[in-house]
Amino acid sequence: MPTLCRDCLTQFKTGLRCPKCRSPRVKSHTELFDLTVAHMDCDAFYASVEKRDNPELADKPVIIGGGRRGVVSTACYIARIKGVHSAMPMFQALKLCPEAVVVRPRMSAYVEASRAIRAMMDELTPSVEPLSLDEAFMDLTGTEKLHGAPPAVMLAKLIKRMKDEVGLTGSIGLSHNKFLAKVASDLDKPRGFSVIGKAETDEFLRDKPVSMIWGVGKVTKQSLDKAGIRTFADLLRWERKDLGARFGSMGDRLYFLARGQDRRRISANAPVKSISNETTFYDDTSDIHILDGHIWRLAENVSDRAKARDLAGRVVTLKLKRANHTLLSRRISLRDPTQLADRIYRTARELFDQVGNQGPYRLIGVGISDLIAENRADLSGDLLDPLAAKRVDAERATDSIRERFGKDAIKKGRALR
Repeated sequence: MPTLCRDCLTQFKTGLRCPKCRSPRVKSHTELFDLTVAHMDCDAFYASVEKRDNPELADKPVIIGGGRRGVVSTACYIARIKGVHSAMPMFQALKLCPEAVVVRPRMSAYVEASRAIRAMMDELTPSVEPLSLDEAFMDLTGTEKLHGAPPAVMLAKLIKRMKDEVGLTGSIGLSHNKFLAKVASDLDKPRGFSVIGKAETDEFLRDKPVSMIWGVGKVTKQSLDKAGIRTFADLLRWERKDLGARFGSMGDRLYFLARGQDRRRISANAPVKSISNETTFYDDTSDIHILDGHIWRLAENVSDRAKARDLAGRVVTLKLKRANHTLLSRRISLRDPTQLADRIYRTARELFDQVGNQGPYRLIGVGISDLIAENRADLSGDLLDPLAAKRVDAERATDSIRERFGKDAIKKGRALR
């Protein structure tokens, strides 16, 4: 049976240990060197970056998020063992893991690490479809002649480079389509390398829960439960037309995925549709000065992400959640797309003034959408504002200082509110 050492990349026929380096980290599979569709998922990405940059956190449970009223962005595996997971309310996470170290997100550090990993993936294949900063699909069809090694070997090499050069680990899922590659990458985290071959697809899926399907959330799962569908075997008993009648367009997708069929192609450079940031307050507030400070910080975070991706947005959105959980949302289209924190802030603040202070509020968010490439955007600010150019120059100078000396090297006064 084809076997690969994930440490020294030696290929051999079979065995529990590598004959060259004696490592037990080997992978055997009959289709190991034939499959070409992969999904790479970094292991607890944000938390791993924080542990890499601060070795004192190495053996501690780490939660990325902020404030007792906020939510968990992600958590390291030590915290996950205690039951902490993404999108969990922070107060609940700290109840499960009171000894956890809570770290505020540092998007600039995550973007930098993501770019380094993306560059490595681009060296393997031009067909890379990023899903987020920390995961992507890759199609390595036809790359064996280019690299002189099967895709499985190059994927193992990628993970090795990530650890050696960026200090981060990841898990690989290798299969014959996107659906199964993503399923495989979750099977053995962290530092996993899982394979689902064509011959075993039906048997592998049969007793698995339908919640394994990407996009089947709480509401869809409840609908499937009502229909008596809990496993892939349950799905196989339904005719295609009946699934369509019961679940609409989702029914077709369920029918094919139940059989391990996924015809979606990997789309390189799939466009990002929006960039946003929000925060939940420790205490509900109607204080205009506090809210204004948060609007600035959120606008600055959105701007940082847009600049990191060389994008600009034509639409600015403001999101507010009242103490009674009712949502208020306002949006406006700009004459010229922007990525500037100053213009995003001023537009979001105008939207807030239009709403009027209907607080107290428990959450506020700012975002941009209708995104285009940076080189097609107005990077000089609002041309109808005579002081815009000076503020743009100040923002560019601030960006340069932060790039050289760190994000906290310089702050605006309103950011301290």
